[in-house]
Amino acid sequence: MSGRIEGIVARLHGLHPRLIDLSLDRLLDLLAKLGHPERRLPPVIHVAGTNGKGSTCAFVRAMAEAAGQRVHVYTSPHLVRFNERIRLAGALVSDEALGVALEEIERVNAGAAITVFEVITAVAFHLFAQTPADLCVLEVGLGGRGDATNVIAHPASCAITSISLDHRELLGKTLAIIAAEKAGILKRDVPVAIGAQLPEVAEVLLAAAARVGAPVCLRERDWRIEMRPTGLRYADGGGALDLPVPSLAGAFQLDNAGIAIAALRAAGLPFVAGGIAAAEWPARLQPLRGRLAALLPAGWELWLDGGHNPGAGLALAEHLRGWADRPVHVVVGMKQAKDANEFLRPLVPLATTVWAVAEPGQHDARPVEAIVEASGGIARPGPLVADALRALPRGTEPARVLICGSLYLAGEVLKQDA
Repeated sequence: MSGRIEGIVARLHGLHPRLIDLSLDRLLDLLAKLGHPERRLPPVIHVAGTNGKGSTCAFVRAMAEAAGQRVHVYTSPHLVRFNERIRLAGALVSDEALGVALEEIERVNAGAAITVFEVITAVAFHLFAQTPADLCVLEVGLGGRGDATNVIAHPASCAITSISLDHRELLGKTLAIIAAEKAGILKRDVPVAIGAQLPEVAEVLLAAAARVGAPVCLRERDWRIEMRPTGLRYADGGGALDLPVPSLAGAFQLDNAGIAIAALRAAGLPFVAGGIAAAEWPARLQPLRGRLAALLPAGWELWLDGGHNPGAGLALAEHLRGWADRPVHVVVGMKQAKDANEFLRPLVPLATTVWAVAEPGQHDARPVEAIVEASGGIARPGPLVADALRALPRGTEPARVLICGSLYLAGEVLKQDA
């Protein structure tokens, strides 16, 4: 983050006592002062869920761009640079454009109480409205109903990815309550593409869609996607599509790719499905080949994933089962508020060794000792990622190493591996 942007963000942090406050009123007031840029956007695809939101946005963007479309994208959080949150017609926003927009929104807001996320959302809409594009992809920051992105009155389509327990202190303690919060993005006559869900989650989403009058495209009922020997096959009422293997690794990405296709088809927007082979989304089972990877023996693989909640733990464990041909070492760093016990539970039995880490620059990092305790005493203290990589037992065969547990950790790892 440039010093100019860092200074503005620091000032904005002082305008509201809470980092997260799920409400739309403050942002709606600010957008009105800005002349309602949220009403001057290209067709919007609005994406909610617990896991897979960012990957789904990446697939939507890649497939639309393969068809020659100019695509705005708004995602969160960033991993290395603040600019990662806003992509203008295909390119990350520049420091200059971001700084100018932040200063303008700060001036118009005139010191009124507002959260930083609400300001960044206003900045994104302000920039999107000024820059011609064919499609706008919005990732929900947290929940759905009260999320700042939910000021969009009539998206072209919505998408809901896998829902599991996360942010219970803000969204609710049960899956049904969390699902109802996510369903808050649904709008009358706006189609919604829904991926694979637990039965209790699907029941809540379908009931919410029926109440508001949102047409539903539900996996296994209205669309299907499966692996074939030469790639993937997607099928719905509009016909079948044969696709290449997605560029993002992991069996769980089939669901996200299918949601992206279903959302684009439901919106009636142009896309080339083969674009899923060009999607980019860092820290989602991303192979690393830089300075950290150089600490490992020749032939070893180093992977990074930002998964950090129980659902992500289950998805990563399923992927680790496919890595049974080699020893797998898991390096874990987590945020204080996350459920470390449930995230680690499915991973620990599949790992040759588990290491607990906390990087100095990692926001709100859980202490290494707490991660060791959550692992049942199995994890060994790194205490840093580089320390853990150097200490891994070197056997006679190549191994794989997975660094996971936090997007904030992932950001620190990407900086070190560059």
